[in-house]
Amino acid sequence: MDFTVDDDTRSIRSAVRELCARFPGEYWRGLEPSTYPTEFVQELTRNGWLAALIPEEYGGSGLQLSHAAAILEEICASGANAGACHAQMYVMGTILRHGSDAQKARWLPRIASGELRLQAFAVTEPNVGSDTTKIQTRAKQVDGGYSISGQKIWTSRAEHSDLMVLLARTTPLEDVQKKTEGLSTFLVDMRTAGDALQITPIKTMVNHSTTELFFDELFVPGDALIGVEGAGFKQILTGMNAERIMIASECIGDGRFFVEKASAYAGERNVFGRPIGANQGIQFPIARAHAQIEAASLMRHKAAALYEADEPCGAEANMAKLLASEASWAAANACMDTFGGFAFAEEYDIERKFRETRLYSIAPVSNNLVLAHIGQHVLGMPRSF
Repeated sequence: MDFTVDDDTRSIRSAVRELCARFPGEYWRGLEPSTYPTEFVQELTRNGWLAALIPEEYGGSGLQLSHAAAILEEICASGANAGACHAQMYVMGTILRHGSDAQKARWLPRIASGELRLQAFAVTEPNVGSDTTKIQTRAKQVDGGYSISGQKIWTSRAEHSDLMVLLARTTPLEDVQKKTEGLSTFLVDMRTAGDALQITPIKTMVNHSTTELFFDELFVPGDALIGVEGAGFKQILTGMNAERIMIASECIGDGRFFVEKASAYAGERNVFGRPIGANQGIQFPIARAHAQIEAASLMRHKAAALYEADEPCGAEANMAKLLASEASWAAANACMDTFGGFAFAEEYDIERKFRETRLYSIAPVSNNLVLAHIGQHVLGMPRSF
């Protein structure tokens, strides 16, 4: 691997940081607890950042996943929240690698231009959680397409999306030889759903505009099916691996935000006649968090390189997410300790970012499940659950 930063990535980081500077902490504080950052997302769209992974022939930038990772990292490092728009990055993996030419030609140019928004990724269900193969949302073949009924939860930004990538079971679990079979992915046009799709917002401690979805015989045409029927589990993994890498990048950005804040304050704040950063009890946790962030970033780069080479990267993507979420949480705690009581004051944006980065220890996959994946699939130990 080449660890030098190329000119394109350097330019991307600089431009994204400049855009984010127009949306300072006051902007984000004004949105809490649940207002969607419409102006911010529109500005990212106008500047082409949310079309980064869409090929140039469809009106996008045709960038690599590592470039998209840099975009999201810089958003979070600036103090903003990339959770408002990150799905349009990682959902692309499923469409680009498994969608038909007709689907790409029909949808991608309109997504790239901002005419259509693709922010909804509907997989998780309330009675299933992380056991994706047990989902109960059913897509039955009917004349001209499929009828979908079921329920999804934690589908963020559904109220701010025109299209949705949806995973549903097309063959009952009892009728397949392997539990990963019989699942299919669909690109659903939410604008035509009508009353067959009900969206219920969920109030949370972080602004992810997340929702619960109810499908009641929602009709989708046959050309909404992505790829081959029954191959949805493998297709969705493409999006999930990209998601893990993207989330790792956001955590790395969060970690940088905390370390930069803490380092600066530790050098400025004087107590007992000297800067508090001269005390090892303050300095060492910040330094350790920085080292953790740098190590997590290396795993993130490895995972992205494998993804871009179309090589297996599930273990690396999951490890990147694990390490990055732990590093950002360590940095968050070090920053809180450095600022003391001032860390709880909204004006410093630390308590907001503290809440935002905590999410990624349990989402989009719990770190315990990542450890289970490593133990079983990487180290060859018995299944732990």
